[in-house]
Amino acid sequence: MDTDGDGVGDLPGIIERLGYVASLGVDAVWISPFFRSPMADFGYDIADYRDVDPLFGTLDDFDRLLARAHALGIRVMIDQVLSHTSDQHAWFRESRQSRDNPKADWYVWADPKPDGTPPNNWMSLFGGVAWRWEPRREQYYLHNFLASQPDLNFHNPEVQAATLDNVKFWLDRGVDGLRLDAINFCFHDRQLRDNPPKPVELRAGRGFSTDNPYAYQYHHHNNTQPENLPFLEALRALLDRYPGATTLGEISSEDSLATTAEYVTPRRLHMGYSFELLTDEFSAAYIRGTVERLEAAMTEGWPCWAISNHDVQRAVTRWGGADAGPGLAKMLVALVCSLRGSVCLYQGEELGLPEAEVPFESLRDPYGIAFWPNFKGRDGCRTPMPWDGGEHGGFTSGTPWLPVADAHRMHSVDAQFTDPDSVLNATRTFLQWRRSQPALQEGDIFFLETPEPVLAFVRACTQQRLLIAFNLSDSPVEAGLSVDVSRTLEGHGVQAGGLADRRLSLPPHGAYFGELVQDVASVQRVDVDRVGDARAPTSA
Repeated sequence: MDTDGDGVGDLPGIIERLGYVASLGVDAVWISPFFRSPMADFGYDIADYRDVDPLFGTLDDFDRLLARAHALGIRVMIDQVLSHTSDQHAWFRESRQSRDNPKADWYVWADPKPDGTPPNNWMSLFGGVAWRWEPRREQYYLHNFLASQPDLNFHNPEVQAATLDNVKFWLDRGVDGLRLDAINFCFHDRQLRDNPPKPVELRAGRGFSTDNPYAYQYHHHNNTQPENLPFLEALRALLDRYPGATTLGEISSEDSLATTAEYVTPRRLHMGYSFELLTDEFSAAYIRGTVERLEAAMTEGWPCWAISNHDVQRAVTRWGGADAGPGLAKMLVALVCSLRGSVCLYQGEELGLPEAEVPFESLRDPYGIAFWPNFKGRDGCRTPMPWDGGEHGGFTSGTPWLPVADAHRMHSVDAQFTDPDSVLNATRTFLQWRRSQPALQEGDIFFLETPEPVLAFVRACTQQRLLIAFNLSDSPVEAGLSVDVSRTLEGHGVQAGGLADRRLSLPPHGAYFGELVQDVASVQRVDVDRVGDARAPTSA
């Protein structure tokens, strides 16, 4: 919410709405970057890691936000963008001046080839070559994202130390956690070897489309280097000095699930999430396969799942189309909150917001502007939060930085607050109900063989064993399940199905929750034979 009328949300606006956030039943908030920045990439281009940009408020505002959140029992996680800075950062301004200044080796600089072209074939995720010429040094600098986001040289121990010191600044201030942006991009291949080409049929990726030249190669050398692992261990050692502080890494690599499993361990990150459920693919088989692959690889870590965020089309539209109803939104919240691990719910997801249509002339995202019209960018999921049905959704008294969609005003907080059947109240109900189910909080996960569009699995811990099933379609379905339940659970807020004589019935976008009769070992015998690579229960 914007409190000063400039059309941009700010820290005082978050403070004003923290009571609403607390009423949802969430444990923490993750706040996108609010640091000093020229805003070429909406704050993910940081010019000063230790100060608040005046656009968003002041350091005093942040301290007030932290105090208010803690008083409401909410923990605060902040974005940390470690792999690159803004080209307006003091470090880069000094580094670009010459090859022999104190910060000369703090960024990734490389000589041109004899013909003046860049040192290798690396491409930027935002389109085009990942190298920009600097005439003062007669060298190129690396930028994996925008040209105004130069990559830091993490092979320099001074860079690592300065980065950890910036993190310590916020931990000392009392933050409870760090969301680590593009954390596998910190290191690059020292030898600057070319990335190998990728066949046309394999160019589909996470976070970019096939018409992006970034899709044309395997990214073996410009990110996800082995040197990143010791750095993560140094970062974890710092976090361990602050009891209760946590890390959540954003991971996008050639095999994001394998990298997540490698990065999330007791010695590295506490949690990690990838883009694997932030895709257009929506089927029981795809969701099951994705979760099972991570479960098989992650033998000691704790996952985190998201189906919507600030980088992808909102899930209700992505998976349900333009006319998706509230039943899908309710079911999706319950589904992602029933998987093993922590969950990130994106603002507006609790309202069932669809993707907003933003006309080209209103676009702010440089990624979307560059790839229009094939890719419309990320603005459609970033439009202001609709608090009421007014012209600007109660977000601002001025002109909002992005237009508030008509459809969003219809789904506003005010419109849903007192409606017992709303997506908002279904979300509140489910999050509260989830707290009373030990298996949903800490249990292992085993999938059952079911036909499309039914996704069914067991969550099992020593206190409880749950059978959970979802209908991913907008038509009623039935399926046979070779399990017995002792009782059907109610009160979860999703349209409920039933189980009788081992026959499961689910309404459109419905769900079933029941407590199993079998002990954990029998569930393992029945279902792991079918899954093949599922991880054994910790309690078995």
